[in-house]
Amino acid sequence: MTKRVAVLGTGIMGAGMARNLVHAGHDVSVWNRTRSKAEPLGDGGARVADSPAATVRDAEVVVTMLFDADSVAGVMGEALPAVPADAVWAQMATVGVAGIEQLAGLARAHGTGFVDAPVLGTKQPAEQGTLVVLAAGSGELQSKVAPVFDAVGSRTTWVGDEPGEASRLKLAVNAWVQMITVATAQSVALARDLGLDPQLFLDTIDGGATDSPYAHLKGKAMIAGRFPPAFGLDGAVKDSALIIAAMREAGTEPMVMEAVYRQFRRAADAGHAGKDMSAVLHAFRD
Repeated sequence: MTKRVAVLGTGIMGAGMARNLVHAGHDVSVWNRTRSKAEPLGDGGARVADSPAATVRDAEVVVTMLFDADSVAGVMGEALPAVPADAVWAQMATVGVAGIEQLAGLARAHGTGFVDAPVLGTKQPAEQGTLVVLAAGSGELQSKVAPVFDAVGSRTTWVGDEPGEASRLKLAVNAWVQMITVATAQSVALARDLGLDPQLFLDTIDGGATDSPYAHLKGKAMIAGRFPPAFGLDGAVKDSALIIAAMREAGTEPMVMEAVYRQFRRAADAGHAGKDMSAVLHAFRD
């Protein structure tokens, strides 16, 4: 089923998602604060709009894929008055527990249907249309957003009917992913500092009970010293802070996650914020 889809935010993730929506036959309008990041999508069949309001004016589904809750709220504050009455807003960025409550409230205030739908995956899955969508929203909205989620993801997991449930699951998954990344960096750095080829670490865990494909993916980048952003280190800093806030609110001891945050923060402050989050290696080396 063809949908008129507005995509607000065409950075590392949003650009790939918008391309897959076009390839799936949807009528796609896009906007990005830095227009040059959206313009290449115009060559691929999307319409590049000059403002958030112009992007959403005829949309059936509005997708937000911006950096954090504040940026989403600011953009949607401009866009919501122009959103059609029967449209659905699919909020697909990682914004945390308090953030999703804020945005769901904004949707309610404008009478707009709202689905909490953060995604699992980074740049390559976004480009390949193989993201995993974690979704929460009322049953009557699910069929409206399903063609959009099918275009950008390999599967959709409906976590519940209430916005916020999907975002909470996303934080739990992100905590695991971030810990794998930092643990891999620590072992790569330790092997090297002990005078070993760090590839031996990856070779030793390969195929064993402690193996992880993600450790190999990030570990190879660390060993090569190449960090093109699949998921930015600045985003890892933001997400780890959201996880810590959620843990404190839930009563879960955040000590380990706080250590993960400090390493991401240290590498970002050392000048690596725009690189992939595997550049956290520098927190152990600088």
